[in-house]
Amino acid sequence: MSAFCLADCPIDVARLGRELASRSAGACVSFEGWVRDRNAGKAVLRLAYQAYPALALAEGERILVHARERFAIEHALCVHRVGELEIGDLAVWVGVSAAHRDAAFAACRHVIDEIKAHVPIWKNEFYRDGASGWLHPDGSPVSA
Repeated sequence: MSAFCLADCPIDVARLGRELASRSAGACVSFEGWVRDRNAGKAVLRLAYQAYPALALAEGERILVHARERFAIEHALCVHRVGELEIGDLAVWVGVSAAHRDAAFAACRHVIDEIKAHVPIWKNEFYRDGASGWLHPDGSPVSA
C-alpha cells in the first residue's frame, strides 16, 4: 500500500494501525476527521469529496516523505475518502509512529495541516436548506 491513498469505501483504521506498528516505535498518534452536521453556521446533511487523483496521490506522498525527513518518525500513512459521505463518516485518517511521542504528535499535526492546504481534494457540502457549496479542504469556499 502507498503511504497516501484515496478511498471510495470506509477506512479500515485497525488495519492501518497495524501497518504503523514496529518493535522500535514507542508512540503511535492518529488523527480522524469525521463528517460533521454543521459548518460555518449551516446545517449539513451530507457531503461529497472529489479529487484530481494523479496530483492528489503525488502531493500526498510528497507530504509524507517530507514528514519522514523533517521529524524523527518511523512511519506515516494517510487515507482520504472520495465520493459521497454521510454525517459521522470518517473522511480522513492520518497515522504516525515514532520512537517518542513528541515527534509522533508533531508529525501527525504537520501531515493533516499540509494535506488540507496542498492536496487537490474538494468537498461539496449539501445543506439542510437545499443549497450546496464547494469548499477547499482548508474550509474556504471555491470561487466561481
